[in-house]
Amino acid sequence: MKAVVSVVGKDSVGILAAVASKCAEYKANIDDVNQTIIDDYFTMFMIINIDDLSIEFNSFVDKITELGKEKNLEIHCMHEDIFNLMHRI
Repeated sequence: MKAVVSVVGKDSVGILAAVASKCAEYKANIDDVNQTIIDDYFTMFMIINIDDLSIEFNSFVDKITELGKEKNLEIHCMHEDIFNLMHRI
């Protein structure tokens, strides 16, 4: 199974590293990442594999959201099933 992680906030050093480290901490493997800076804002989308997640998915979502608050970022994580249903025509 996969999940989509989105990150938006003021650009600063180490955002990608912090999110990647949190994913690694809970054994979420990053399959793909796209990031850019628009003006002074950092934006990133990640597709992560959650098959081997070491905690429940909802707990992981809480941990990644908490990281966002600590770093003054908006970080959201959505299971691929929900993401696909939201974008279905």
